[in-house]
Amino acid sequence: MRPVPAGPERAKVTGREALTGEGDGGRPEGQQRHVPVMLHRCLDLLAPALTEPGAVVVDCTLGLGGHSEALLTRFPEARLIALDRDKEALRLSGERLAPYGERATLVHAVYDELPEVLDRLGVPRVQGILFDLGVSSMQLDEADRGFAYAQDAPLDMRMDQTTGMSAAEVLNTYAPGELVRILRQYGEEKQAKRIVSAIVREREKEPFSNSARLVELIRDSLPQAAKRTGGNPAKRTFQALRIEVNGELSVLERAIPAAVAALDVGGRIAVLSYHSLEDRLVKQVFAAGAANTAPPGLPVVPEQYQPRLKLLTRGAELPTEEEVAENRRAAPARFRGAQRIREDLR
Repeated sequence: MRPVPAGPERAKVTGREALTGEGDGGRPEGQQRHVPVMLHRCLDLLAPALTEPGAVVVDCTLGLGGHSEALLTRFPEARLIALDRDKEALRLSGERLAPYGERATLVHAVYDELPEVLDRLGVPRVQGILFDLGVSSMQLDEADRGFAYAQDAPLDMRMDQTTGMSAAEVLNTYAPGELVRILRQYGEEKQAKRIVSAIVREREKEPFSNSARLVELIRDSLPQAAKRTGGNPAKRTFQALRIEVNGELSVLERAIPAAVAALDVGGRIAVLSYHSLEDRLVKQVFAAGAANTAPPGLPVVPEQYQPRLKLLTRGAELPTEEEVAENRRAAPARFRGAQRIREDLR
């Protein structure tokens, strides 16, 4: 959880943002033109909480800094704290956010570590929080990371390559039943048993190391009907492995309640998710915070039982057709927002 200064040697593109590949000579390496997902909606929802001087906004998923840069630009009186577990993302975003100087504090941390980060920085409460979940475009587009099924690469998939098990280790060591559970739960893969049977059979001959072999195995394992719909047949398996390798859902289960607890009264939280399980977790936390907890039958609900959150979106908002046309990685995005309306009373 070491802070990284936003300076020349350090200073977000998140499936979350899509590189266009067009030249932009004024940008640092890897940050040509990009499209942050639902950017204006995120800014508009957070805006009422970030207009006062000294407001603090946290970008819990920095990536290469697209949302962060927009927050710093639109809210010139605000201070940014940005977290990412990926050291390469921190390096590149540090270059991008360098012009904002001390207004931007970048920290190497996973977003469930938010309470510890704020405590160490001496920030008791914040006014805005943004989560842009899922894998970043930088991670998808760098061949050696192993996130993308469209190109051959080592099966790594770790967002922080300095720690944890790789996807190859998961494939080669997990029991068949565990692999089936992961593919079903995290990838919603209906053919999980068929795919896992093929994986187990093949790993006995030779351990998995690269993505192309896994993609070919999945393609050969599925019946023709299953290959005709839903895009690349390896998509769901790769998603499931990524979520398992990075512990994404267990981290999120801790992170969203911690983020709500870190909000000042009047503070706002915005969350972009790209998977039904992520969105369900966010929905549950927000719904619980927006409900009263009084025992049934009370004629008047005491203040300690009143809701502490106000929902700012009706259900999960979707990107517009125009945005999806511009940025195909925005298609699965689901957006929810809430506002802290009272303190917890004990």
